[in-house]
Amino acid sequence: MGSNLETRSLLDELKSLDKRGGFLDLGHPLLNRIAHPFVKAAGIGAVQAVCREAYFTALEGAGLDTSGVPDASKLARRQRLPDLKGETCAKSLEAMVKQTGKESIQWGLAAGMYSGITYGLKEARGSHDWKNSAIAGAVTGATLALTTEDPSHEQIVQCAITGAALSTAANLLTGIF
Repeated sequence: MGSNLETRSLLDELKSLDKRGGFLDLGHPLLNRIAHPFVKAAGIGAVQAVCREAYFTALEGAGLDTSGVPDASKLARRQRLPDLKGETCAKSLEAMVKQTGKESIQWGLAAGMYSGITYGLKEARGSHDWKNSAIAGAVTGATLALTTEDPSHEQIVQCAITGAALSTAANLLTGIF
């Protein structure tokens, strides 16, 4: 008869991580609440960056026009790997790794910061409500605006307001859908 480990599926392993508190224990609930979302979101950011570049590379390699592609706006083109020109394979790979790392850090920063602030506010105030979400969203939005190239005052305020609005709406809509 096989051992329990051999018969467990990957899905079972992932479910057990949530029951045990995650794949990483830093010894304090606040640190865990920051690290777990950071790692998960950083992975998502890396996958997103690589997939986006593969998509545009495939379109351009096939000789297709990317001007009609909705995601090929100025923002998407600016976020694409700027140094990935194909001079050498090593230089292209280096540019892709740098951009993927930058986006991973941004996604992880957003998730870890938001989760840590909401947890800290919940512990400090004794309740979890829309106010905690609004504050965490505003701080996270402003921080993300600071990670862009040459952030302006207006951009920081706009990102803070957007972050607060999105996180408040998500909090208020929790349980409705």
